[in-house]
Amino acid sequence: MARKTNKNIHLVIITGLSGSGKSTALKAFEDIGFFCIDNLPVTLLPRFLDLKDEISKDVFKIALVMDLRGKDFLSRFPEIFQEIKQRGYPIEVLYLDASDEVLARRFSQTRRQHPLGEEKTLSGNIQLERKKMAPIRKLATTALDSSNLNVHQLRDEILRLFSQIASPPTMVIHLVSFGYKYGLPFDADLVMDVRFLPNPFFVPELKSLDGNQPAVVDYVLKSPETKAFLREFFKLTAFLIPAYQKEGKSNLTIAIGCTGGRHRSVTIVQALADFLKKKGWSANVRHRDIEMG
Repeated sequence: MARKTNKNIHLVIITGLSGSGKSTALKAFEDIGFFCIDNLPVTLLPRFLDLKDEISKDVFKIALVMDLRGKDFLSRFPEIFQEIKQRGYPIEVLYLDASDEVLARRFSQTRRQHPLGEEKTLSGNIQLERKKMAPIRKLATTALDSSNLNVHQLRDEILRLFSQIASPPTMVIHLVSFGYKYGLPFDADLVMDVRFLPNPFFVPELKSLDGNQPAVVDYVLKSPETKAFLREFFKLTAFLIPAYQKEGKSNLTIAIGCTGGRHRSVTIVQALADFLKKKGWSANVRHRDIEMG
């Protein structure tokens, strides 16, 4: 009789050698929508999956780090792995590895103690862990050597390997207008000063309006300086956003400032939001100081 498959759960067990990048991998899975737990005791795994089924029948993606920090991991994981498969759960084992030299360098750089601590030297503990983990490595559905990968490259490799079961992460973009007289936004990643643009504050019929109102928008955007600036600014923004995404940045705040934060910065933020929308990016817009003066 065909075995029933629990298709509403996709389970990835992240394991491997200490220092090989399991924490970085777990964070990458979290960024792409997995429910993540570090160091779940292996004996709790069957019950954990049962609880999930009892709570919800929705599709659920789970990534769990399990390694020899767990008391019964080495002795119980092969048995429980087979049990999970027999119960029809789609389960993958991602095994992370690295060379002895790289692992030793990473431990020296972070000044962390090796979790085994059974040998007198770090190299001895690394070799002992490699030997103890050998039976687990044989169960891996995917093995990944992180020796030549930095944290960003490892994250990209996780996305590539598991793109079929996870949506690529999307960057959250925040646009903030502000007035320099009230200080810079503390959370800004990029700051653009637009105080060189024509200022509606000095036009009597525009002074009391703000940068969302058509008369002000028309005044700011029609100037040759603004047109030239936006052409280059949009080009720069379109270049930077994918570059930041590639490096794993999940939030980007672009702050645009003028003197009081009421006219020019508001208009430029709205123009940038419209440009991003046309490019397929959505942005959260906030006019911090629009009511200040």
